[in-house]
Amino acid sequence: MKLNFDAHGLIPVVVQDYLTNEVLMVAWANEEAYEKMLATGKTHFWSRSRQKLWMKGETSGHVQDIVSIQTDCDADTLLVRVKQTGNACHLEKPSCFDEVLYGSTEKTAAILPELIRVIHDRKEHPQEGSYTNELLNNEDKVLKKVIEEAGEVAIAGKGKDREAQIWEAADLIYHQLVMYEYLGLPLEEVFGKLTRRHGGAKE
Repeated sequence: MKLNFDAHGLIPVVVQDYLTNEVLMVAWANEEAYEKMLATGKTHFWSRSRQKLWMKGETSGHVQDIVSIQTDCDADTLLVRVKQTGNACHLEKPSCFDEVLYGSTEKTAAILPELIRVIHDRKEHPQEGSYTNELLNNEDKVLKKVIEEAGEVAIAGKGKDREAQIWEAADLIYHQLVMYEYLGLPLEEVFGKLTRRHGGAKE
């Protein structure tokens, strides 16, 4: 498909985490930057302020390995899903979109990327008194807690206490994520299985 660059030869690029769909940053690319992305598998952009081509992470080491590139229906915007190394934001934040100007992100899936990062960080940098580390250090506990929490969700489902259902469901999600970290189970493989099932692929 032929991309539609603007009058300045640029196209906006929305960069998402390939696993969580968290929006990491927005930048601009010209045709050369786009071709570099295709050739190298790393994100490249055009700096409007410096008037030069640049690769994400070329100085910080926080590179973005491209998993997929999509365009919208008008072919004038790119959506690039990446595997991010380190932080995407130059302010050393995981995402450039850190400030909430209206409403709240509390009741959205925005908590999942942060929760996954915290659990992984606990594994890499254990903290005394951390419940997550207590689970990660005990195979029986980390596995049995998932069974226990799943049972509590089912029991809550038999009742009419919505708060209890929400509480137990949240507990289950957290304990599942800890178990995945303990097992070293890549979520992308789980999502890949779901995708193939949804698409009716035969295995």
